[in-house]
Amino acid sequence: MRRSLLPASLAVMTLMATSCGNHKPAADDGVNVINTDSLGKHLAVLASDSFLGRKPFGEGETRTINYLKEQFQVAGLEPGNKDGYFQEVPMVKISTMASPAMQVQSAKGNFTLKGFEDYVIWTDKTDSVISLKNSELIFAGYGVVAPEYNWNDYAGLDVRGKVVLVLVNDPGYNSGDSTLFKGKAMTYYGRWTYKFEEAARQGAKGCLIVHNTHAASYPFAVVQNNWNGSRFHLDNRSKPQQYCDMIGWVSGPAANKLLAAAGQDSSLLAKADQRGFKGVALNTKISASIQVRSEYNVSHNVIGKITGSKHPDQYIIYSAHWDHLGIGKPDATGDSIYNGAADNASATAGLLELARAFKSLNPKPERTIVFLSVTAEEQGLWGSAYYAQNPVYPVAGTVANINMDMLSTHDKTKDIVVVGRGQSDLEDLLEEEATRVGRYVAYEPHPEAGYYYRSDHFNFAKVGIPALYTETGIDVFGKGKGYGQKLDEEFREKHYHRPSDEYHADTYMLSGAVDDLQLLFRVGKRLAFEEKMAQWKAGSEFKAIRDKQ
Repeated sequence: MRRSLLPASLAVMTLMATSCGNHKPAADDGVNVINTDSLGKHLAVLASDSFLGRKPFGEGETRTINYLKEQFQVAGLEPGNKDGYFQEVPMVKISTMASPAMQVQSAKGNFTLKGFEDYVIWTDKTDSVISLKNSELIFAGYGVVAPEYNWNDYAGLDVRGKVVLVLVNDPGYNSGDSTLFKGKAMTYYGRWTYKFEEAARQGAKGCLIVHNTHAASYPFAVVQNNWNGSRFHLDNRSKPQQYCDMIGWVSGPAANKLLAAAGQDSSLLAKADQRGFKGVALNTKISASIQVRSEYNVSHNVIGKITGSKHPDQYIIYSAHWDHLGIGKPDATGDSIYNGAADNASATAGLLELARAFKSLNPKPERTIVFLSVTAEEQGLWGSAYYAQNPVYPVAGTVANINMDMLSTHDKTKDIVVVGRGQSDLEDLLEEEATRVGRYVAYEPHPEAGYYYRSDHFNFAKVGIPALYTETGIDVFGKGKGYGQKLDEEFREKHYHRPSDEYHADTYMLSGAVDDLQLLFRVGKRLAFEEKMAQWKAGSEFKAIRDKQ
């Protein structure tokens, strides 16, 4: 009896070792759980008028985060923040009412610019009244201080208490000189958020960016959405920040008026592309005011998880922002609800699909999978910024972030687009999985738009977490790249950040979105059953941060 028991015991132990330690799901396990019917149902709810455009604070947020919590529970996810599904994000809502005109004084005469039509201004400050009165205007090139590129637009300028006029994007874009910055590819110095931050560091009282549709990658109509609206910031009362009094944009024609009043023309703007350019006082003064109302409150990130079976202290984070613009200026049809179906109810719904797919796996993931739906992306990536500064899961143990923002609303494509080429080995993993299913990886066709700095993955990257961000491809099966490009351009010109970004079950072709979700699922599943950590590539500006960890 003893001799017969020993082999049986060994057999059981071997079987247990195989099932618990070595067995991994097949490549296609869980993939087909993600489907158009389920995705469409979530999308229809999140993009409905009853969710009021999903703006942080208020009823729109309450309905959104409660729906996500309920669906996380239905999917079988554990609470992602200790015993709860919510992470509070302390914020301030700043509502503004700007003066309808800006007064301009110059040696060539006085005139006014029209609010909304010629300029859009707001403030990050919570003072009840913000006022510029005869404030001197200085053209400061691109408003960039970049020692690593040997560039300083503020060299020799004293802008304290004054208003700076700066260009959007960075010097490599307009010059066509590939040796300046990253050539046509935007760096973080080209982002409007950086322009305002640097102007404040320089002591400027105000900062106005000259709008250019191609350099900004969106029309002035998108900027106009900020007119007399409300914006959000993290509540920094415990850590005071430095802000300009007044920030905003001027249209191209309005900028030309300001230059003409100073005896200049657009050739001055072109000179800013040249290394060694010196800023110019325009001998022009401007006056404008803003009435301000501030409301301190908390918004919420929503977090669910599947605890890893082997490495519960290693984390793969899928993220998507749940917020949009709420209720705003009516369009030509009278519609004032900015439903944000593509942006970003689509990826929020996709997050729920990924949760179901990972939950279906047997065996379960060896690493912990986190599903994070963040707030206030549209207001400045604030929900992900708060998470990165106050991580629920240790940064050093976070393997990767896979971020989604705007899934496909049309048919399947051969390609999937990686934003931020050459950043991490996550794109190599994506390429392997794409090849496996007969697709291919393309790279962003417009790196000058700076998309790598415009969605929530950026905040993960800034703290050293390798981050993958993809966009919808354009190489539509059977119709080609031209067809897909036309669809993309039509959306951005007619629907992006407008009330018309609505879900229509009869026109939305979610098969392309499902294909992309399945591919991102495959990438995360590979990571979930591997031992190695994702890595930044040599040359990435984020590699040194990770190496220190």
